[in-house]
Amino acid sequence: MAATVTVLRQPLVLLPATRPLSQASVSFSKYLARQRSTPPTNISSRYFSTARSMKSDSTAKLSYHVAASFTAKDHPYDPSTHVFHFNPYNRIQQNRSKRSRPDSGHDAFFVSRVGDSGAVALGVADGVGGWVDSGVDPADFSHGFCDYMASTAYGHGSIKDDPTTKGTGDKEPLRAQDLMQKGYQAINEDSTVIAGGSTACVAVASSDGNLDIANLGDSGFIQLRLNAVHTYSEPQTHAFNTPYQLSIVPPSVAARMAAFGGQNLCDFPKDADVTRHDLRHGDIIVFATDGVWDNLFNQDILRIVSNVMTTTGAWLMTKNGVRVVDNLKPFTKPAEDASERPSAKFLTLQSVLAAEITSAAKSASLNRNVDGPFAKGVQKYYPQENWHGGKIDDICVLVLIASDDSKAAAKSRL
Repeated sequence: MAATVTVLRQPLVLLPATRPLSQASVSFSKYLARQRSTPPTNISSRYFSTARSMKSDSTAKLSYHVAASFTAKDHPYDPSTHVFHFNPYNRIQQNRSKRSRPDSGHDAFFVSRVGDSGAVALGVADGVGGWVDSGVDPADFSHGFCDYMASTAYGHGSIKDDPTTKGTGDKEPLRAQDLMQKGYQAINEDSTVIAGGSTACVAVASSDGNLDIANLGDSGFIQLRLNAVHTYSEPQTHAFNTPYQLSIVPPSVAARMAAFGGQNLCDFPKDADVTRHDLRHGDIIVFATDGVWDNLFNQDILRIVSNVMTTTGAWLMTKNGVRVVDNLKPFTKPAEDASERPSAKFLTLQSVLAAEITSAAKSASLNRNVDGPFAKGVQKYYPQENWHGGKIDDICVLVLIASDDSKAAAKSRL
């Protein structure tokens, strides 16, 4: 973020061009191999399916499978506990206590179903660390902001005065920029959050395959399709390492900054870059804070994802190129019987991807021997700093996998 970062340098072994999978990922691959060697069973899709039930297969509906992985910059990373699995049937709890927050530092994330529409809303926010100098916990803004967006999405379209859903009464499809605006308005009206700010990358994925994204600042996303980078976001910055940011600036802080010739950085949801995309079966969208983008290039992320997808068999290498396996359910759904995967009961393809990216970003941030994107930027704009290696920061990753369940259903009837 815009604040000066003190990096604790530690010598680490250089990362190989193709990073070996973690032990958990290898175990997951072996589990899938055993599953493919046995006759297929009728697997319930309720746990992670977000699409409405289909009356016919004439119109494909996509379902979305989401997981998050995260790590605070001053804490060691544990992929077995620093993980979140999205279940659309869990009720959203608004205004979580600090104790119940994930161990993600100033970074925050949310995932929620959008009412009963079959859509999913999700996003990441990176609290501005510079507020620490004013005695403000940056996590209060970013986590509260995400909590408000989650509860807004959850109640979208339901009865407005229904206390069980906190319904909005809205019937129009929810847009990412509107969701960002509602979350920002709610955090501004929260008397417990007196100051703070964050970047934000917010998205709404509809069951018809439309993906609506609003990105403000230097968090962002990348869309991968068939072993290639399909599209990605560009950071919004006022200057190097000074991203666009949503802010609450109390009058006392504004007056103090004005007295010393400082400038308030306060952007708004209307300033976000809004893009719309079409999703297909097997597409992977990675949303992340700058702890990832400052340490990994897009091609690094593609290599990580490709390694996982091909090793697990979710991507098949054919003479005509890469193909997505028709049935992604065995990959994206947790084992119903813990004995099937005793070491990783809730391991899924989306959680493996999120963990592998988080682990790679964490390692790169501590590596002083390999220059990442942030180091390249410092060398370009501030060559006198002689900066090399990664940038230590909080890291938060959300992975969404799109799945067309009608493909598997059609094949099973053949």
